[in-house]
Amino acid sequence: MAESRERSGLDFLKAWGGGLTHWTERWIPDALVIVWILSIITFIMALLWGDVGPAKAVQAWGKGFWILLKFGMQMCLIMMTGYILACSPPVGRLLNGISGWADKEKPWQAIMIMALFSMLIAWVNWGLSLIGSAMLALYIVRNNPKVDYRLLVASAYLGLGCTWHAGLSASAPLLVNTPDNFLIKGGYLANTISTTQTLFSPFNLILLVIVLVVITILMSLMHPSEENTFKVSPELMEKLKLYESPPRPEKHDSFSSWANWWWGWNLIIAVGGFFWLGWKWSEVGFAKLINLNNINLFFLMLGILFHWRPWSFLKATEDAGKAVWGIVIQFPFYAGIFGLFKYTALATVFTKAFVAVCSGGTFLLVTYWYAGLLNYLIPSGGSEWAVTAPYLLPAAKQLGVAAHQTVVAYAWGDMMTDMIQPFWAIAMLAVAKLEFREIMGWLLLVFFVYFIITSAAFILWPLF
Repeated sequence: MAESRERSGLDFLKAWGGGLTHWTERWIPDALVIVWILSIITFIMALLWGDVGPAKAVQAWGKGFWILLKFGMQMCLIMMTGYILACSPPVGRLLNGISGWADKEKPWQAIMIMALFSMLIAWVNWGLSLIGSAMLALYIVRNNPKVDYRLLVASAYLGLGCTWHAGLSASAPLLVNTPDNFLIKGGYLANTISTTQTLFSPFNLILLVIVLVVITILMSLMHPSEENTFKVSPELMEKLKLYESPPRPEKHDSFSSWANWWWGWNLIIAVGGFFWLGWKWSEVGFAKLINLNNINLFFLMLGILFHWRPWSFLKATEDAGKAVWGIVIQFPFYAGIFGLFKYTALATVFTKAFVAVCSGGTFLLVTYWYAGLLNYLIPSGGSEWAVTAPYLLPAAKQLGVAAHQTVVAYAWGDMMTDMIQPFWAIAMLAVAKLEFREIMGWLLLVFFVYFIITSAAFILWPLF
């Protein structure tokens, strides 16, 4: 009877999750269309409250249009370097080894390993987690056929919804620690904010550990009984293809062929990159070293080294390029929205609104909720931060809330709704050969638990 109630509860969640996914697919357009709609809405708000006419509003929009080119490139490189690293032969061998850790007679262990891997690797690099977790899921399902495949893939997506924006590839915390970033140039920050105050702060680390433990246990407990397990059919197994590096030619018939495959280029470039990072570490220390540029350089050099030969690296890069086109084309439009806030009075109006509805004790919680809600429409953490920072940071200052606390609250809120937002799951689901509605029910339960834990954290933080 208890098992029947549990099963009906999970079925209810799956049905609800499928309904939410269906609603999203029906009513939420592509991310590019969303940014165009948001641009029009922001333009109208600038006319109403920004103290400008149509001509000035267009000028503000155009003035900001290219202001985030550097930031956009940094976001593309986070995605690409993580993807390239996930496709490298050493990582493939590592994933295959990890997939054999679970007892084949205890499929919940495979779920536990998958959940932990996804969340821990996302803390290191969200691009690596997105593709690496999908590939680990394929290795696991080949070695552990009794595991529930849908729950396994849902576990593979946890890093994007639970840990990435609290880790080493976090958009907002790394941006504010990057010298001469657009917020400093725009006057919203006086100086960089060290990662010791954001990523490595006691609050961030403690909350991270709590989420890791609770969500991993939750996912393990949700594995259904054997008769209710969704197992991969032989037909689906045939479609699950792992990335394979291009085969090395047996002999070279030209200098160009030899040069494209000589491992020495990779070694020389990687050594040079790591030497520079080591020198920079000795010069500024670890906390200041952790910014967008240096994190991207580290993972780029690691990808070059792990692919070992230029042609293998180039083919992985070509594959990774397919995953970043959305960032490339959308960022200029988000920069245009940023311009409407920066070069009109609109940011001031939004700042006053936040000050009016919040107090020093509630601002972090409201920021957390607001970032999560807006993330469902602006699924890129970097894009959303570019739009919201011009009024969140001044509002925090007026209410006496530290800028680093605002950054952390925004970061956790931004990733809160990632687990129920299909945008970033597209690349992973293309590898897993599933639809988002098939994993949404599991993720919805995780969302509720995560929401309660993190909301309580941001209620309590101002008290300490």
